[in-house]
Amino acid sequence: MAEKKRTLLDRAAHRLNWVVERICALLVAGMVLVIWFGVVERYFLHMGYTWTEELSRYIMIWAALLAVSCGAFYREHIGLDIVSRFLPPAGVRGLKISLDLVSFSFFLFLTWYGIGMARDGLGQYATIFNITMVVPFAAVPVSAALTAFQIFAAMFRRTEPSIPGIVQTQ
Repeated sequence: MAEKKRTLLDRAAHRLNWVVERICALLVAGMVLVIWFGVVERYFLHMGYTWTEELSRYIMIWAALLAVSCGAFYREHIGLDIVSRFLPPAGVRGLKISLDLVSFSFFLFLTWYGIGMARDGLGQYATIFNITMVVPFAAVPVSAALTAFQIFAAMFRRTEPSIPGIVQTQ
């Protein structure tokens, strides 16, 4: 699909997904480095740092939850593709609309709930870093809002984006 023919919403969804994919890649790379450092310092340098496990856990949570919006951009629903293969075209459209509405509603709710959860994290502390838990907990509303936006944008997209390097069949 040519860039000029895309709607503003579709261009925003593509750009946002591009950014989130790179953030996820950087987070995973950072997590690998932190874990690698933790292994080296524990078994070879005997320095006794305890923060590597907790930091890698927080990075993993952010990366995994942000990646959900990338899956929503590509309309990758777990296990529901097989159902659509047994439906007529009108049934497939109805299924997609239903899934989109349910998913969009769920992620809007999760955004709202996650904001409260992150707010509650202001009173809890990560013992090793001496920071409030608002930063780790903020992964929930941020990723849910991004996912809700990607699902909303996908509802109006005429064609599905292809995953680079993956041949789409249908």
